[in-house]
Amino acid sequence: MRTTAFAVAVFLAAAPALAQENAAERARLDEIARVAGQQFVAARAETEQTRPTVAPPPPGTQVDLTLQEATTRALERNLELAVERLNPQTFDLNIARIRALYRPTATSTFGQQSRVQAPTSTLNGGTIVDNDTTTYNMGLTQLAPWGGGSVAFQFNNNRQVTSNLFANYNPAFNSNFNLSFNQPLLRGFLIDNNRQQLRVTAIGRDISETQLRGTIATTLATVRNTYWELVYALQAVAVAHGSLDLAQRLVEDNRARVEIGTMAPLDIVQAEAEVATRRQTVAQAEATWRTSELALKRLIVNGTEDPLWRAAINPTDRPDFAPEPLDVEGAVRRALEDRTDLDQARRQIESNDVTLTLMRNNMLPDLDLNLSYGAVGLGGTQYRRQGSGITSVIVGTLPGGYSDAWRTLSGQDYPNWNFQVNLSYPIGASAAEAQYARARVQRNQSAAQVRALELQVATEVTNAALQVENSLRRYEAAEAARGLAQTRLDAEQSRFSVGLSTNFFVVQAQRDLSTAQNSELRALLDYRRALVDYQRVQEAPANRGGGITAINAGGGGGN
Repeated sequence: MRTTAFAVAVFLAAAPALAQENAAERARLDEIARVAGQQFVAARAETEQTRPTVAPPPPGTQVDLTLQEATTRALERNLELAVERLNPQTFDLNIARIRALYRPTATSTFGQQSRVQAPTSTLNGGTIVDNDTTTYNMGLTQLAPWGGGSVAFQFNNNRQVTSNLFANYNPAFNSNFNLSFNQPLLRGFLIDNNRQQLRVTAIGRDISETQLRGTIATTLATVRNTYWELVYALQAVAVAHGSLDLAQRLVEDNRARVEIGTMAPLDIVQAEAEVATRRQTVAQAEATWRTSELALKRLIVNGTEDPLWRAAINPTDRPDFAPEPLDVEGAVRRALEDRTDLDQARRQIESNDVTLTLMRNNMLPDLDLNLSYGAVGLGGTQYRRQGSGITSVIVGTLPGGYSDAWRTLSGQDYPNWNFQVNLSYPIGASAAEAQYARARVQRNQSAAQVRALELQVATEVTNAALQVENSLRRYEAAEAARGLAQTRLDAEQSRFSVGLSTNFFVVQAQRDLSTAQNSELRALLDYRRALVDYQRVQEAPANRGGGITAINAGGGGGN
């Protein structure tokens, strides 16, 4: 019961803070929902079949937008590109972290220690021996960025005060320095874990730059295609309105004929039903226009606060029909040289080679060279003794201090040095050899994957070129069909005006013309989209690409 009461109290205390923290986020989400609700209500109102006209665009400023302006805005404000641009920075920070390992590290120690020894032996120097030591040390260590070696320098000092009767100095000042150097001669000389990680991370940064380039190419292609979709949607609305106008004029003509007695009133019903159908088509075209406009806005704004989000977009460019010559061989060559997924795969191979070098180096014997040199200094108040051993008697003192310790240290009165070579090598098969053999198999797999990817890229470029040619033929056929449909409608209207045709044939000709006009627009748009995809496929795949096996320095691997 007490636990429950405590939990309730904590919740009540935290509730105001949580509410205040989430207020801004709720307000932002409410604004997005409100704008989306307004657009949905406007789109739903346009689908009403009983309305003779379509609702105007939502209130707001109309912005004329060219294709170049749309792509420029996407480069500046597209949120997906903004996220992708941050990836290279994460690699830069990781590289800085690894390079920081090679910066010198300074150390220091300052301390005071007191120790009282029990009288365990007559050699303790007294019944109760009290030793007080003050320590002040400093040092510097650094890893060498080449060769895998390391260097360290240590400068130690302490002042010791003791009640030991056998001490020669009291207080005693002790100083020493030591300079050491450790250098691997085989394993770790050409490459080690730190240098491997540094090189792999640098390659990873290049890969992130390549991915950014691919994302930019894909985004710009999407913006261009979405722009043309919006243009098509607007032209489809115009075609639907034109078809509706033809149907309404037919109704008016039929009513005039009924008034003069040359047509039965029942013949008007078919024309009026066609008008109702055309109104539905107009409403559907308007809804498609709104959706296409919203899709383009999502690509070129940086949030709902962007003024363009509330404005109505008027795409001013129109797709022109200008057949472009296709150099398929040159396009394939360019794609094989510059396409982002291939570049990413080749850089992954380079990263694998670095890891493979490390794993081959780990198979070498561990042969290290250790060098060190140092000196010791001693100073302080020195006791003058008469006699020797434990029976000696203090007969006087020689005053001294830290300067004595420094003099003997700098004069290297008590030097010491060390030269050492250490060798270790496993007898028999080692785990490093098995890991290296497995990594070589994965390296061969990666090379085969690159070759397969090159074939895939060549196939995609060739297919894109075929799509351009097919789209060109479709447009030419659609253009001819639209001309014939217009001629047929003109002929049926002329025949109808002299009584040689009926409402059915005129309405059918109007429908055929509307269908042919939409088919021509769609064929022209598909041709422009095919050209955009043909350019995009030479630079980047439709997705992020990749799929090359990455070798793990620990022996594993993954995609």
